[in-house]
Amino acid sequence: MKRYEEQRVFLKSNFDEFKNVKTDKMKGIPEPSRTKGYDKSSKFIDLPEVNEGVLKNSNIHDCIKNRRSTRFYADENISIEELSYLLWATQGITQTNKAGLTLRTVPCSGATHSFETYLFIMKVHNLKNGLYRYLPFEHKLLFLSELDGIENRIDEITLDQPFVPNFTKKAAVLFAWSTIPYRSEWKFDTTAHKKILIDVGHVCQNLYLASESIGAGTCAIGIYDQKMIDGILGLDGDEEFVIYLAAVGKKQR
Repeated sequence: MKRYEEQRVFLKSNFDEFKNVKTDKMKGIPEPSRTKGYDKSSKFIDLPEVNEGVLKNSNIHDCIKNRRSTRFYADENISIEELSYLLWATQGITQTNKAGLTLRTVPCSGATHSFETYLFIMKVHNLKNGLYRYLPFEHKLLFLSELDGIENRIDEITLDQPFVPNFTKKAAVLFAWSTIPYRSEWKFDTTAHKKILIDVGHVCQNLYLASESIGAGTCAIGIYDQKMIDGILGLDGDEEFVIYLAAVGKKQR
């Protein structure tokens, strides 16, 4: 029971602990970058402007009611317009306030937005299969690399899924959210980590509802090979690492 008790403490509000902490922000240490850098000579893909034309169902009541984890996908591409919408729905910037903080389509503790969105693309019209990163400030995709045998690599990454084995490689896109914890630690110190886990839940729920609205399905994935996926994406596994996955594809009719 002791190991349960230790983890249960993590689930509780730690505001009293935070009141006695002097954060790096309070110490005057410069804020970490709010976005991950990239080589300006990289290949970029302009995403279509987000609009309601991609919606199959704009009734939020129905989207909430019908939302399910979807593990069976049609052998069908999603459009780049639909992908643009899903990315905007999960990390899109809708406003920047006077302090320079980005306000997005998802809530986030202290507007720290510690996440980066990586994509394993397999079935998207007019996009080459491979690895990409979403750039929310520019609303563009950054092409990272091709990945030989991408479906099989995804199968290896997602290990033995308990309900429907091997379903992830049949999706159109695998979303992989990494966290750069110091973006939140700078402001919240050791209390940041609970906030990060809560915030990534907000992101994934938006993906579920947005997918439902375009006739697609999503399944969140918490069972995966940490070292393998961090290695494939070139992450150091400490200052940045994958924290959550979600498969997306058109639903079987």
